[in-house]
Amino acid sequence: MSAQTWTYILVGITFLIYIIIAIITRAGSTKEFYVAGGGVNPIANGMATAADWMSAASFLSMSGLIAFMGYSGGQYLMGWTGGYVLLALLLAPYLRKFGKFTVPDFIGERYYSKNARLIALICALFISFTYVVGQMKGVGVAFARFLNVPFDTGVLIGIGIVFFYAVLGGMKGITYTQVAQFCVLIFAFTVPAIFISLQMTGNPVPQLGLGSRGTDGVYLLERLNQLSVDLGFDAYTSIDRSNLINMFFITGALMFGTAGLPHVIVRFFTVPRVKDARISAGWALLFIAILYTTAPAVAVFARTNIIDTLSNSSYATVPQWFTNWENTGLLSFEDKNNDGKIQYVADENINELTIDRDIIVLANPEIANLPAWVIGLVVAGGLAAALSTAAGLLLVISTSISHDLLKNYLKPDISEKGELLAARVSIAVAVVAAGLAGLNPPGFVAQVVALAFGLAASSFFPAIILGIFDKRMNREGAMSGMIIGILFTASYIIYFKPQLGGPGLPENFWWGISPEGIGTLGMIFNFIIALIVSRLTEAPPKEVMELTERIRTPRGSQVSSVQTH
Repeated sequence: MSAQTWTYILVGITFLIYIIIAIITRAGSTKEFYVAGGGVNPIANGMATAADWMSAASFLSMSGLIAFMGYSGGQYLMGWTGGYVLLALLLAPYLRKFGKFTVPDFIGERYYSKNARLIALICALFISFTYVVGQMKGVGVAFARFLNVPFDTGVLIGIGIVFFYAVLGGMKGITYTQVAQFCVLIFAFTVPAIFISLQMTGNPVPQLGLGSRGTDGVYLLERLNQLSVDLGFDAYTSIDRSNLINMFFITGALMFGTAGLPHVIVRFFTVPRVKDARISAGWALLFIAILYTTAPAVAVFARTNIIDTLSNSSYATVPQWFTNWENTGLLSFEDKNNDGKIQYVADENINELTIDRDIIVLANPEIANLPAWVIGLVVAGGLAAALSTAAGLLLVISTSISHDLLKNYLKPDISEKGELLAARVSIAVAVVAAGLAGLNPPGFVAQVVALAFGLAASSFFPAIILGIFDKRMNREGAMSGMIIGILFTASYIIYFKPQLGGPGLPENFWWGISPEGIGTLGMIFNFIIALIVSRLTEAPPKEVMELTERIRTPRGSQVSSVQTH
């Protein structure tokens, strides 16, 4: 069978599984809609957390960025992985012990203020919407190749799919759907990597194949370094020391942003006990490590194969995969010197090949001439990664509107049925809005996601960490810090992202810090402002300080409710 037929079969089967799970586990109450009833097994929750966290940015875009950025692409690996460790150790158990549905819930009660809840709600919506735009681009890339349609059409189809099972299932449906999606995406990512590692190095373990000798007896990284230099690029493993400050700030934004992401934090409310939150965090880290240790190998395999296959080859004899991706508009060739050959070089004035970095993982099996069923499997995995995170983010948006805004702010007397309806309507609106924004995102998938992480780092992380570990932190300090942090970060991003209409240019970046890394500076401002303001204003009420102590106390998971005002 052809790759197209296999793709239809495998994507069709996996989607049927997701839909059946969503129908069987559909939410019947607000607790099931928000936190899956609070009874999810820790291992299952670990899988769901991994799928929720390993988005299209991890599956589709990260290897593509590393393939083209080389050493500098390691900032995405380090930032996201380190951030999850930070979340698992410093935040998840304490937030689960607090026992609230959402991050705005925690902020509102810990800082004894409805205004603090409202600020957290606005931050959650801003962060989640930015993040989901990146996922919708990933959905569009996968559907574009899967159905051989233009990218824009792929995004519109993705809107319809996400709309169906996110609106229907809530957190309960999404959790069990994500368990299935994790199995699909991790299998789809590792199987082609094993095949290609065997093909290029004879070693079946991609992580070891990365450092092995190729079939020509030369170490794979040495060969890629030479190929890159020959084409005018920097050596693949070279360190850009002029960019180390920016690399540090991007790594920090991704790390601290991970620890402040609402859609990941809410996962730890779905397990029965505080102990289970720690266990599920450990399982999730193990599941995440499988993909994250494989990604650098996939990047090196793909980059080497692209150069070998396309550089200085005749356009008339390009392989079928090239034509397939050309039809999506995500890969293009412009014959500048009319010689019929593809010139792939560093000099932009001479280079004739344009490759969207988000296609690398999906195109990799085709470039390596792997069996047709493997190609179909990777498409199914890419869709699973994008859809799983999109669903989790959309749930955060819906709970922020229905639970935090309506139930706790605008309409406290709303019925459970009305709240559930509001949650589903808000998901529906968010899906359409995010899909339309995803038609023209401000960068590659991983870059768009990095912006969301920066917003999370500059707003939520200080408020949550100080809310847990600093009894003296009060509402005035937390609110001031969140406002300054997110306004500064968002303003910098808008000004320096030309795709958002800003005139900013890289040479004008503050201290060379790009929009993807500015969240770290915003976070520092947040911490400083929050600590200064809290010390200059009245201390929190006694019961709030006692509550903060109990969150950190090993024994007892019941906490008193603090009246907001």
